[in-house]
Amino acid sequence: MIELYIAVVAVLAILAVSGLYVGVTNDAVNFLNSAIGSKAAKMRTILIVASVGIIIGAMTSSGMMEVARNGMFNPGLFTFKEVMLLYVGVMIANVVLLDLYNSLGLPTSTTVSLIFCLLGSAVAVSLYKIATDDAVTFSMLGEYINTSRAMGIVSAILLSVVLAFVCGTILMYISRVIFSFRYVKMMRYLGAAWCGLSLTSIVYFALFKGLKNILKGSAFIGWINDNLLLALFICWAVCTLILFFLQIFRVNILRITILAGTFSLALAFAGNDLVNFIGVPIAGFDAFSYAKGADGMNEGMLMEALNKPETANILYILAAGLIMVITLWTSSKAMHVSETELSLSAQGDDVQPQHSSSLFSRTLVRGTLGMVRFFDRVTPQRVKTFVESRFEWADIECSGAPYDMIRATVNLTTSSLLIALATSLKLPLSTTYVCFMVAMGSSLADRAWGRESAVYRITGVMTVIMGWFVTAIGGFLIALVVGLLLMWGGWIAFGLLTALCLYMLVHSNVAAARKQKQKDEGKKDETASMELSAGENVADNVVTLVSSTIKSSTHIYNRTVIALMKENRKALKELLAEANEAYERINILKYSVASTLRRAYETDLNLALYYVQMIDYLNEMTKSMTHIVRPAFEHIDNNHEGLTRSQSEDLIAINSEVDIIYSRIIYMVTSNDYSDIDNVLDMRDELFRRIADLTKSELARISNGESNSKSGMLYMGILGETKTLVLQSRNLLKSQRRFMEQTGRNMRRPVSRM
Repeated sequence: MIELYIAVVAVLAILAVSGLYVGVTNDAVNFLNSAIGSKAAKMRTILIVASVGIIIGAMTSSGMMEVARNGMFNPGLFTFKEVMLLYVGVMIANVVLLDLYNSLGLPTSTTVSLIFCLLGSAVAVSLYKIATDDAVTFSMLGEYINTSRAMGIVSAILLSVVLAFVCGTILMYISRVIFSFRYVKMMRYLGAAWCGLSLTSIVYFALFKGLKNILKGSAFIGWINDNLLLALFICWAVCTLILFFLQIFRVNILRITILAGTFSLALAFAGNDLVNFIGVPIAGFDAFSYAKGADGMNEGMLMEALNKPETANILYILAAGLIMVITLWTSSKAMHVSETELSLSAQGDDVQPQHSSSLFSRTLVRGTLGMVRFFDRVTPQRVKTFVESRFEWADIECSGAPYDMIRATVNLTTSSLLIALATSLKLPLSTTYVCFMVAMGSSLADRAWGRESAVYRITGVMTVIMGWFVTAIGGFLIALVVGLLLMWGGWIAFGLLTALCLYMLVHSNVAAARKQKQKDEGKKDETASMELSAGENVADNVVTLVSSTIKSSTHIYNRTVIALMKENRKALKELLAEANEAYERINILKYSVASTLRRAYETDLNLALYYVQMIDYLNEMTKSMTHIVRPAFEHIDNNHEGLTRSQSEDLIAINSEVDIIYSRIIYMVTSNDYSDIDNVLDMRDELFRRIADLTKSELARISNGESNSKSGMLYMGILGETKTLVLQSRNLLKSQRRFMEQTGRNMRRPVSRM
């Protein structure tokens, strides 16, 4: 019997490590994004600062485990076996839920996840007890469960969202009016005092949030509580004086403030949220120790001992801190979660939208525009002129960062101040929610949400907010189901669910690493090749982009025809993913045209014109490819009748002609020899005539009832998109030739009919 519970403790330990991994991956967005978004330092430096904060935070954590031990249920009413299975259900549900959010790139609260997984698993065990014990009724469920904590978490979500967004908006607006985007001059006069205020709030946050457990009850904290205003003034004066002297020696005090804020948030994260990851496994180990020491592993022993307060072993805390640091340096998903906030808060309307618009976002933007027009009419012209001058965007840091260091400082200062004040007033605010909503509020006040991107950003923010509520519901339901399966399935269910959970984690993270690698390679091959300021390499880079896109299109087209003939659903699904990925890559380049041209404003305008034309034609080509693959996949996915023999033979012939045309085009592009262009145009015209004849023949077969209407429409749709595909290739070839001429490359110049 004891061996089974040793295995349970081991599984809890493994899931604790997994929980630390997925938890840090999720919460890293809280303390990294301001430094990353402003490029205040190299990524290595940012990670080192955060790592030091995590280690110190973990070492100074008291490790109190009341939440896991008795925060959501009354352990005195549960047996040892029930408590152990309850904890296993919590860890499985918690790890799976957080990993799912990390895979989607959505930040959420680990506290919310833990609380509601505990609640769900406890309800599951309670329901099992009620169902299997005639002496217990459903009216007694309230004696087993503590629901007040869950209600406090829900109120924290609402309070965090509204308060953080409003405060972030107001403080960012005031800061931008004072400093503007060209803040160098004002920083000379007010920089030390302003950054001193920021550092004061960060220090206050570190004391009352990050180090509250170790300093609790000390004379120092008592004096600060009794003389708060005086203590804050002294801290501000000291910080201002130090920063003033640093500024004299030309030290960037904004960078110091941002790194200090990053350290402070990492410190608080490790010091307070550690219980979310290791609290349950340690509570499980304590329960095992109580049961083993009492009666030699008595399964029916009630766990009243878990009501006693307990402090975690310092070795466990240190090990957890080291795992957190390793995760911070190695997790590819952490950067994926960060991308969500950075994409929603980045400066400028030429940012690639990550979300589609919604009715709510469109309605909200229309209403806001109406309010803006009203205030614009009643505001004096002098005031409007002054305010507009403060919000004229300029990248004076020349870093190409999503936003500048002024906004990063506001984000950290506001988040730190709100969380510290809430902690001192015993208000339940979520660190994740505060940091995210402050960033959204500051980006709105900074006019990052222009008319071109506002609807997409609002939809993205609402997606994240709705995800927070889903965290509570999802955590509860997953833990409820897992808990019931464990209670009814016993040790067999324990083994199967544990194996399934570990498999999901390994598979998910391996897939994430592979996807990130492909993404990085794609960015390197595609985005970097389109820098017009690349000097002599610009022509070679354009050739690489055009030829690789055409090769990819040829490959996808050829395989689609074959997969459609064989009715291979799996292959068509993979091809659809490839086609969508190719379209998204070019679409990103299309949306970044404005920023690319701004970076290359001294380039010949004719060169810029042909560049824009090529991107547009590449975009249309890849779009046509998706319009070929998607209907083919949906046709087979819906189990419709496949193509007839004659339709298949026609598409094979068309595919061969397209392949020959594209081979000639690739040769001309890569060799810079357009002497064969007339022959290619003749082949194109012949292909168009053949497509027209085949379309007429298919219409006749449909009219005579000789062809299935669905397969016939699919067939004609592919023919039509094939024509568009080749036509856009012709336009691309023309712009490519003129682009190369503009770069000064020597080439053979045939007499062309283009």
